[in-house]
Amino acid sequence: MSKKHSKNYLAAAEKIDASKKYPLTDAASLVKDISFTKFDSNVEIVFDLNVDTTKADQQLRGAIVLPNGSGNAKKVAVFAEGDKAKDAVKAGADFVGTDELVQKVQAGWTDFDVAIATPDQMAKVGRIGRVLGPKGLMPNPKEGTVTMDVTKAVNDAKGGQVTYRTDKNGNVAVPVGKVSFESDKLSQNAKAVSSVILGARPSTVKGTYVLSAHLASTMGPGVELDVSSL
Repeated sequence: MSKKHSKNYLAAAEKIDASKKYPLTDAASLVKDISFTKFDSNVEIVFDLNVDTTKADQQLRGAIVLPNGSGNAKKVAVFAEGDKAKDAVKAGADFVGTDELVQKVQAGWTDFDVAIATPDQMAKVGRIGRVLGPKGLMPNPKEGTVTMDVTKAVNDAKGGQVTYRTDKNGNVAVPVGKVSFESDKLSQNAKAVSSVILGARPSTVKGTYVLSAHLASTMGPGVELDVSSL
């Protein structure tokens, strides 16, 4: 059954040449032009990768600090104690603690966007994995959120860090800013993401790595990218 789209979506889609693959800079301008939401939509770059995610070495996961920020203010929770807790507070973390923070989350509270933990706290944080995991909030060393350098982790989270991860179909969707961003800033952010994704090509992948890539705003149609422009 085909998905029904709104009139606004269809009108936006008509402005895209479906037979064309757009250079990144042109795509960024077009995505801004055809956005129709009344709010400041997020813009994402989406890759369809030729990877087999049943194989551990072909699963991509990590974090990128966007050169122009993400445009989204993030609340940060840090699981740490002692000097590391003081460092987290000084760096601007919104919530800092150990046992009491774990208990709060255990009771269902998740009013934060990023969770960071020092390695010594991971045994405690593991107990709330069933709450954090489904929301994508579980601290992970690959994303720089399990670390002794909580100052850097908090600064990165507050300064426009975004995470990426392949889904089961080999797709990776990463936010690169807002529709209100200038198109060159969106392009720079998307280029930064692309360089990381392209550089993370697993050595076991044969043939074409990026099957396709699109740029799209929230609720809007995707603009197919010319991969060579990335």
